[in-house]
Amino acid sequence: MPNLERLSERTQKIINDESENIIHTYGRLPIVITKGEGMKVYDVDGNEYLDFLAGIAVNNMGHCHPEIVEALKSQIDNLMHISNIYYNIPQVELGKKLVELSGLGKSFFCNSGAEANEAAIKLARKYGKQISSKKGFIKSGEVISMEHSFHGRTLTTITATPKPKYQEGFEPLPTGFRYAPFNDIEALKEMVSEHTSAIIIEPVQGEGGIYPVDKEYLKEVRKICDELDIILIFDEVQCGMGRTGKMFAYENYEVVPDIVTLAKALGNGFPIGAIVAKKEVAEAFQPGSHGTTFGGNPMACATSLKTLELLENQLEHTSEIGAYFKSKLNELKDKYEFITEVRGLGLMLGIQLTINGSEFVPKMLEKGYLINCTSDTVLRFVPPLIVEKEHIDSLINSLDEIFSKIE
Repeated sequence: MPNLERLSERTQKIINDESENIIHTYGRLPIVITKGEGMKVYDVDGNEYLDFLAGIAVNNMGHCHPEIVEALKSQIDNLMHISNIYYNIPQVELGKKLVELSGLGKSFFCNSGAEANEAAIKLARKYGKQISSKKGFIKSGEVISMEHSFHGRTLTTITATPKPKYQEGFEPLPTGFRYAPFNDIEALKEMVSEHTSAIIIEPVQGEGGIYPVDKEYLKEVRKICDELDIILIFDEVQCGMGRTGKMFAYENYEVVPDIVTLAKALGNGFPIGAIVAKKEVAEAFQPGSHGTTFGGNPMACATSLKTLELLENQLEHTSEIGAYFKSKLNELKDKYEFITEVRGLGLMLGIQLTINGSEFVPKMLEKGYLINCTSDTVLRFVPPLIVEKEHIDSLINSLDEIFSKIE
């Protein structure tokens, strides 16, 4: 296992080169990953790690799944890129698949979660202005997002993300955004109006600390949106694609959005983002309304198609192993007073601490585990959906050992 206080010369050189040549936008841990296979990754010095972060909920079918790798290689041999002024088969097939799985109407492809949320907000505003004009007024384009949410790092999406640390220094920010308390229906009712174009919600807040939305709250939000012609957007960039034991997290709530945004695990590591919208909403976009050079490229779509095929057969396992994982985390909660709550759905889990959780990340790294701390006091676990009981037991034993030394 790595000694983070005495790095190898090879690791230190790479870290130094990164510092000299890469803009400092990430706080990195001092290991250099060179290979991934299934649940495991390996660093430049040959150390092995069990990955309970999955690239932050990206590698849902594990690292370098052979069938996904083969699908990508096969596509590369035929066509890597073509402009969206032409048709390409993988894009059309993926669009059909997402419509089939989601029960929605039409798809649009981009390259990331932030881009997907940008597209969803643009579409919601455009649709809102069109539908309101038929009633004799024009919606202002107001978008309501939730406190503690995270929707991306573009100017629009940091504005939809009500956290000063993401917004400070980038003013002036786009206008038209308001923030509602999460799971508080009365507060939301006071905020909405006929000028509200969209409400955007993560069915399970990820960066905010692994908070699932309340089912009855979400049903009430759907009613409000229907009454006021408000587009309901579900940001499933992190919680979608099988992560909760359902292909889409909203399936746990029996509430259907007008638009769902996807990315991360949609390509199992290959960059791709998407929105899927109800047909009547999707038709607000026409040629020239929106676009992207690389969105829906053949490589990304071929990779995603194979990923979805595999994920469909992984959902039952995800639910079962997620319940097991949650039970083991609750055993730790019962043992240690500084753990106050275990939250989450499926394999999107977090433990709430009364102390800063960031100190546990490097300690677990030295024991051979990739984990993450979010919102300062929540340890987040989003492993590949192929995780097995023995992997979880090993992690729990190591956490127990570290926790036992806390005074």
